[in-house]
Amino acid sequence: MNTVSIILICFFAVRLITIFISIKNEQRIKKSGAVEYGKLNSLLLTLAHITVYGGSFYEAYTNNVEFNLYSKIGLCILTFSYLMLFYVIYALREVWTVKIFIVPNHKIVKSFLFRTVRHPNYFLNVIPEIIGVTLLCNAWKTMMFVLPVYLVILIIRIYQEEKAMKGML
Repeated sequence: MNTVSIILICFFAVRLITIFISIKNEQRIKKSGAVEYGKLNSLLLTLAHITVYGGSFYEAYTNNVEFNLYSKIGLCILTFSYLMLFYVIYALREVWTVKIFIVPNHKIVKSFLFRTVRHPNYFLNVIPEIIGVTLLCNAWKTMMFVLPVYLVILIIRIYQEEKAMKGML
C-alpha cells in the first residue's frame, strides 16, 4: 500500500470519530424533541462523501500514486479542513451533527467565525475536505465526476438548512 493511501485511511479513521460524535449527539437531541430536516439530502450527502473517499482511495491505490506536489497541497488543505471541522464541533458542541436538526430553544452560535463566515462547516470544512482528499490522491476522475454532483447536493443542503433556521431568527 502506498503512502498516499495510508494517509487517506488515517484521515478517514479520524472522520469516523466525528460520525460517532454526530450519532451520540443525534440520539440525545432526538430525545429532547429535535426535528430533523432534509433526511433524503443527508443520506445523499453521506453517500457522496463516502464516494469521494472511496473513489479517491481507489484511484490512489490502483494508480500507485506517489506523494507528490498535488498530494502535499491536498494534505495541507485536508489538514486545514479537519482543524475547521473540529473547531465547528467544539463551537456547536452538543447540537453538532451531520444532519440538520433544530432542537427546542435552539440557540444560534454567534462566535466570530459564525458571524463572519456563513456556514463555516460547509465552506471551511466540507468543500476543502473533498478537494483536499482528491488532490492528496491525485484522484482526477473522482474530482471531475463526483465533485460536481457533491456540490449540487451540498447547495440543496445549505438551502434546506437556511429554511429550517429561518423560523429561529
